[in-house]
Amino acid sequence: MIPADFLPPALGPQRTFAFVAGVERYDISHRWNLRGPARDALRFAQWLTGPAQVPAGNLRLLLSPLDDPDALDWPDSPAMAALRTAYRPATEENVKAALLDELPQCDGDLLWIFWAGHGYLGPRQELMLPCADARPSQIRHLNLDSALRWWRTDLVKHRSFPLQAALVDSCRVDAPRDARWNFGSTDYGGGSSVPGRRQFRLYASREGEAAQNDAERGAGRFTEALLAELGTRSVRESVSGLPTAARSIHRTFQELRERGGGWQLPQFLVDRDWDACSFLDDDPATLAPHRAAARLDQPAWDGLGELFEGRELPRCAYEAYAWAFKAAGCTTPVGGGLPGDGLLEVVQDLDERQGGPGGMPLAVPFVRFLADRAAAGDAAGDAAWAGRLKEWVHTTRERLALPVLPPPPPPARTTVVHVGLEPPPDGGPGLRARMWLSGERTEQIWESAGAPLRLDAVREELLRQLALIGATPAGGGAAPRTRGGVDRIEFHVPYELLDTDFDQWPVPRGPAGRHRALGLLHQVVVRCPQERADTRAEWQTSWRWLCTRGGRHPEAVRVVQEAEVTDALGMELAERPAPACVLAHTTAAPHAGLLEAVLEGGVPVAVWRRGGGAPAAPLLDLLAPAGPDGRPDPGALDVLALPARVREVRRAAAGAAAGAARAVQQPSGEDQLVLLWDDPDDIPGFRSLA
Repeated sequence: MIPADFLPPALGPQRTFAFVAGVERYDISHRWNLRGPARDALRFAQWLTGPAQVPAGNLRLLLSPLDDPDALDWPDSPAMAALRTAYRPATEENVKAALLDELPQCDGDLLWIFWAGHGYLGPRQELMLPCADARPSQIRHLNLDSALRWWRTDLVKHRSFPLQAALVDSCRVDAPRDARWNFGSTDYGGGSSVPGRRQFRLYASREGEAAQNDAERGAGRFTEALLAELGTRSVRESVSGLPTAARSIHRTFQELRERGGGWQLPQFLVDRDWDACSFLDDDPATLAPHRAAARLDQPAWDGLGELFEGRELPRCAYEAYAWAFKAAGCTTPVGGGLPGDGLLEVVQDLDERQGGPGGMPLAVPFVRFLADRAAAGDAAGDAAWAGRLKEWVHTTRERLALPVLPPPPPPARTTVVHVGLEPPPDGGPGLRARMWLSGERTEQIWESAGAPLRLDAVREELLRQLALIGATPAGGGAAPRTRGGVDRIEFHVPYELLDTDFDQWPVPRGPAGRHRALGLLHQVVVRCPQERADTRAEWQTSWRWLCTRGGRHPEAVRVVQEAEVTDALGMELAERPAPACVLAHTTAAPHAGLLEAVLEGGVPVAVWRRGGGAPAAPLLDLLAPAGPDGRPDPGALDVLALPARVREVRRAAAGAAAGAARAVQQPSGEDQLVLLWDDPDDIPGFRSLA
């Protein structure tokens, strides 16, 4: 509670002013729209003009609702009726006019700032709240941190507004570092700071967390909890009780997280001169008792130093990092990717974040995950390392008295048929072929003998093997070789065959001699590992970089235009691990320089249109989900899921074609996508067939 003598003697409804904004509709894209903030703003305004008895003329209400403003649930009161005719759209111009021009000229003791809508953190961790007129070329916004600094200066009427409270129901996630996200640089400047002005900030989430919105009910969870705490309090009661209300809201969300019903955790900041001390939301003396997360002790660090010495980040490192937060009951950091390039760096980051409400340090489930995956690995020494990791987890848990961990999820199993093709050693016509089946184990299932084969003979043999893989042997005593069927078919081919239409091979399907394209039934990719001997280091580095970022990163994907395909492109691609995926927007055939550059640059993944020519829709539009601006977001494209995504695109194109009456179906650009997918860790038994 704020001591009574800290409150201005004249503080009451007449000397209380408010800026209230709710933004649901954004010009930048319909994908930004969300339902709830306008209703939240109205309900806060209803509390101000109702129980708090603040005159309607003291409020500046800004609303940009999804629906007609008249369709909103306007409370039936004279004050709200006045606001219904006085509110303005939440554009940047109106925001600045209300908050930086009009309200500072008023004579009051208390300023409320309430905002509901989207929120992003800038490079300097300043909270940027996009306005309704945000556009891709310029995301107009309110820089809340800069505005609050401005409100503490002598540009605000002297001796006015000694108390200022900012309540924000928005996310606080990092704005993507992408040229399309042009927030620009917004700083409102300010004069000299005025001693005695005190600010209370109450956010719906911590840095890096998303705030939850109930779209069906049209309400933010944070606003719901806030209004429940304010209840029927007067102005003086609400101000003096803000710290207590903050703690109560914190406990509500903490309990929600423990039950698995919420992710965000509100954060409260009160200036030190509010009551001569700092009020922090993790003050153990003031919060409801809960077990604080332990930190690793010195014996734990000594053990990890020995276990991780000389070890590169394993392929599963990002999965282990993400699972550690889930196992400890915490929210996974927004943005994805690992915080460092070494195992000790990752553990240090986890330890600094501490852990969840159950007292589990995040580093312990991370190591447990590594142990389980190492035990399931085939590499020499994995089993021994797994045993040492498990022993570290066991002794650390006992020493720190940690709770039992749930078992990590098993690795996802993908059943793959590898088809290796090579020209004969004498350089004659035809191909030598071999096939492997890779799933729970890897086995060779067929090899050509005698004269080299034509591609149609390879196709017939592949169809026969696919039938055998899923078939129950005669007598019915044994199970098929794979229970879920074949997920993916990977063609290891010479460079000259990369553009071959393997995905279009017809497969008998159903009655009356019906056929389906192979690429509609299975994920189909091409590979060319034998051409990577000179750039093996770059190839493996790029793949591991991609895996340690969970397959998603703003720099992971590069769209290559026609003019960029030069003799220097391959060397340029080899300079850094990123990009790990190239999307070709070229009209020339891919062999006209593009694929040479991809292989020379060590890029493991590439997508192009067979035979050249840009697809009807740009590849990024076809493959990547849309970002908040409505345009495809390269940083959101999961490169590791591209085989499945490309099959989805092929199926969608086939479905669209089937709707048109055609005597002969002509493949569309989407039908003709080729995916180069060279995973350096998965080349089963590959050696020359010569």
